[in-house]
Amino acid sequence: MTACSTISDWFSEEEEIEVRRLEALWERDVGDGVGNFYSRLQPAIAYGNVYVGSRQGDVYALNQDSGKVVWERNFATYSNQGFLSGLATLWSSGISAKIAGGMTVTANTVYFGTEDGLVYALNAESGETVWQIDVRGEVLAAPSVDAGIVVVSTGAGSLIGLQVSDGSEAWRYDSDVPPLSLRGISSPVASNGGAIVGTAAGKLQVNIIDTGVVAWEAAVTTPSGATELERIVDIDSKPIIFGGNIYTISYDGTLAAVELRSGRVVWKREYSSYQSIALKGNALFVVDNKSNIYAIDRRNGVELWSQGRLKGRNLTGAAPMADYVVVGDQFGFLHWLDQQEGTLVARYQLGGDDEDEAIFSTPVVANETLYATTRDGVIAAVKVKP
Repeated sequence: MTACSTISDWFSEEEEIEVRRLEALWERDVGDGVGNFYSRLQPAIAYGNVYVGSRQGDVYALNQDSGKVVWERNFATYSNQGFLSGLATLWSSGISAKIAGGMTVTANTVYFGTEDGLVYALNAESGETVWQIDVRGEVLAAPSVDAGIVVVSTGAGSLIGLQVSDGSEAWRYDSDVPPLSLRGISSPVASNGGAIVGTAAGKLQVNIIDTGVVAWEAAVTTPSGATELERIVDIDSKPIIFGGNIYTISYDGTLAAVELRSGRVVWKREYSSYQSIALKGNALFVVDNKSNIYAIDRRNGVELWSQGRLKGRNLTGAAPMADYVVVGDQFGFLHWLDQQEGTLVARYQLGGDDEDEAIFSTPVVANETLYATTRDGVIAAVKVKP
């Protein structure tokens, strides 16, 4: 059964009408995407541009309204010497830079990292390199910036603070990593004088951003089971800070609200996910490990609604957009759900049925326009018509 026939079967006649309200503003190829690699390369929106990259090493600034290229860079490695020259000839696009985790843009600077441990800072207006530094560890998540410090998390369990001015290391905090963990890490959040991050040991950790000293850590969940596989408790979601609380979720089944000042757990509920959660108003939107979608009241953890019609489609995290919440799937579809009731109201096919055309990273919303990318490097801007 094809993806198209499947999705058509899932929509009623009334829901099909809503499809006509979606308008694709533009689509563009931006390199080769991430291919079959686990690399959640989310675009970033700032200064009227969309900043997006490919794992191979292409980095683009695109005009937010038209998709036209403002500037582009290529960070793949080319060599004219020896063995590397032969590889570069075999792969005309060069040797992959292994960009991972996505872009962060602030103070006219674009920050991103690679699986080879390099962190880059580029001028957001021109694309020129401001600095680059080797942090000696895979950077699988987008950096975060506050108070003159760039916070970077690595797959080896290191949380690192770099000086905004030149990339020099201000501090480093190393934590233990379990023998077996997911291929991915929590993106840090630098805010309120702290660097907040989830760990592979199932903890929420806050470091003082000036010094790297741990202010507190809270065990959101604890390992259980006889095998290392059963004991995986990674927190791979990016923490959300709102109203004095931090919201996070673990792979093994704990959604939690944690007090920002003290680390006290306010409430816990049983939901499992490796995707980041989203917040709009008083609702948390969760996509679990089986691609069920939930809306949860952030104040008490009460479930507001659930949607299981997209189960098994390997959904992305949820992105709130106007009165909707949007998810992408492995067949290249974007799905719009009503925020209040969770009903499916519209969909848009960005990619095809091929696995390379799947939507793998969570879409990004800015100015009531949604930006989504496929595994093979297509980015589209989609708007809901009035």
